[in-house]
Amino acid sequence: MKRVFSGIQPTGHVTLGNYLGAMRRWAEVDQHRADALFCIVDLHALTVDHDPARVRRLSRQAATLLLAAGLDPELCTLYVQSHVDEHTRLSYLLECVASDGEMRRMIQYKEKAARERERGGSVRLSLLTYPVLMAADILAYGTDEVPVGDDQVQHVELARDLAVRFNQRYGHTFVVPKATVPGVAARVMNLQDPTSKMGKSDAGQGVVYLLDEPDVVRKKIMRAVTDSGREVGYDPVERPGVANLLEILAACTGGNPESLADVHDSYGSLKKDTAEAVVEVLRPVQARHRELCADPAYLEGVLRDGAEKARALARPTVDTAYRAIGLLPPVADPSLSAAR
Repeated sequence: MKRVFSGIQPTGHVTLGNYLGAMRRWAEVDQHRADALFCIVDLHALTVDHDPARVRRLSRQAATLLLAAGLDPELCTLYVQSHVDEHTRLSYLLECVASDGEMRRMIQYKEKAARERERGGSVRLSLLTYPVLMAADILAYGTDEVPVGDDQVQHVELARDLAVRFNQRYGHTFVVPKATVPGVAARVMNLQDPTSKMGKSDAGQGVVYLLDEPDVVRKKIMRAVTDSGREVGYDPVERPGVANLLEILAACTGGNPESLADVHDSYGSLKKDTAEAVVEVLRPVQARHRELCADPAYLEGVLRDGAEKARALARPTVDTAYRAIGLLPPVADPSLSAAR
């Protein structure tokens, strides 16, 4: 089986965009077709100013929602990044292969660094280097495919470049992965600013969260920004607001954005149908989430077992990389060998 890896950052409450763009595909497709690993990438949440208690709380919430969305520990491996040391072990080796220029060209670094400077804050070094940690997340497991939203493709391309470069310099060590991007709703946009992605770190009426109550969901979608004109048409470039609603509706119903545009004669009708479709999609996820929250020991067991399995999968590749790049293997304690 092919190996698939993907992750989610605990930087905010999980959104409808996270679910339609990634999580649902992980549950319905990826865990059934591949040896799949899904990770709460909590170390990435430390690249900006954060509240430690909130990171822990959101990490548990994200893991619970992944299970509620349909991930099955019997079919896939679910774990927390910081519980598996091989991620950080490999990250430094890849920093020794990456270049400063590559890091500074990363789009998300440019955007996040600019926002931080506008706030008058300082840009953490980890914000510059975290794409290398992301590459380590991927390469440690011999990953073949990385299902991501289209805004993350650049990071997978970096992982590919680093894998090829390492293999050429030090001998074949890593599988060269590729990104796989779902078609419809690969990038759900903010309802109040349809030119920007619906992000976990955003706030306000433009973001639908997985745990929003039905009436809150309806209110947010009914207040969504549309475009000039009155006819409903699918044009992501000229009419991004309406196109976003059509893509959300299509993703929730299994339809086609262009076809759905033809059956709606007003923005009000489109918004109402989209709101109800989202409420119905979220209903079973929220119900399962309530069940899981009532049994915290189950989540702890899943994450413990997942980390143990992930560690065993990653260690051989990371140990090979350490030897290949020129590091001495640890010296075994003779007394321990004799005891065995």
